[in-house]
Formats: sequence, structure tokens, C-alpha cells
Amino acid sequence: MIAGIIVLMLLAIYAPQMWVRFVMRRYSREIPGMPGNGGDFARFLIDELELNGVRVEVSDERGDHYDPQARMVRLSQTNHDGKSLTAVAVAAHEVGHALQDKEGYHWIRLRTRLYPKIRTMERMAVMALGAMPIVTGMLRAPTVAVIMVVAGLTLFFARVGFHVMTLPLEWNASFAKALPIIENGQYVAPGEHAAVKTVLRAAALTYVASALADILSFWRWLLIFRGRWI
Repeated sequence: MIAGIIVLMLLAIYAPQMWVRFVMRRYSREIPGMPGNGGDFARFLIDELELNGVRVEVSDERGDHYDPQARMVRLSQTNHDGKSLTAVAVAAHEVGHALQDKEGYHWIRLRTRLYPKIRTMERMAVMALGAMPIVTGMLRAPTVAVIMVVAGLTLFFARVGFHVMTLPLEWNASFAKALPIIENGQYVAPGEHAAVKTVLRAAALTYVASALADILSFWRWLLIFRGRWI
């Protein structure tokens, strides 16, 4: 019974990640005759939408994303150089974030303010949880250990909340920005619109999948401090 519950929990956590990866791979097939790659399409849209000062570059460190501070659309090598529905949809999604930035969309402003704080909190959480056994062994103070664990897990869980909070932002970039641009501009064949919608949905849910993975890590830490491993 317990094993079954654990399997169901793991499926619930990993299934979204697996689905996102499956969708991105499924539609990454090169399309003969496509006039440009994902990077070309992003630059074209930036010019068309008059997003002055926004640039495009290749980045594999954080994958596909838009950096509001640098005003940079960053695409993975595969999507920047690819001539596929995945490359087109992801490029449009990230340009959608740049359009949100131009329009002053409140969710992107909020994420921009919170992201550095969340990164700092994440590092503090890892340090607190990692140092807890050493501090406990040196001070032999259970109360200190409990405080460190609670603080560390609270900070760690803030990252999960941050990922969930970004869903409205990502959904807007996919379906209020990127999809109308692609459909109205007739940048893909009408028969490919359904596939593009699927890729845009996967792009919007990427951070939710990351949040679920963080929940699994959170659960692992709890089990570790109970003296157990998954």
C-alpha cells in the first residue's frame, strides 16, 4: 500500500517533466523549406513588434528564457539553430516575455524583483541544511538543529512557491502573446497550429514541472532528517 502511494506520488511529480520533454522532442524535427531558424524568427518578431533594444543570443546555462534586466532573449543551441515547430514556438514564447516587459505586465515585473531574492534564499537553504549535522555535532543543541532545519526547509519551499507563481506569466506569454502572433502572422501552416499550441502549453508548464521536482527534493530532505532515505 505504502509502496503504491509512493509510486503514484513519483508519477505525479515526474509525469509533467516527462511530458514537457516528450513534447519538445516530438516537434523538434527539422521542417524542410522553413525560411529561418528559431533565432532568426525571434529577431524577426523583435523587429516586427518594435522591441527596441532587445537582442537574441544562444545560452545553454539556464535554457530558454528572457532576461528583463539585460533585455535579452536567450535560446538553447537546439532552439536557436533549429528549424522546427519547437524552435518556432519557443522563440515566440520568449519574445512574448519581451513583449510583456515592454507593456509593463505586472507579473513579469514581480518575478524580476523576486528572482534575485529567491536565488539568495535557495543558497541559504542549501547551506543551512548542509551545515545542520556539523553544527549539531559541535554544539550538541537539538534546538539549534530544529531551528536550522525549519529555516532551511522554509527557504527551500519558497522556491517552489516562486515557480508556481510564475504560471500566469508563462501562460500569458504562450497564449496571449505568442499564439496570436504565430496564427495571425501565418508563420506556420494551418495544419500545424495544434502542434504549436501543444509546444506552447509545454513551454508554459516548464516552471510548474520544476516546482514539482522541487517538492520531491523538499520531501527527500524531510526523510533525511527523519533518518531515512528514499
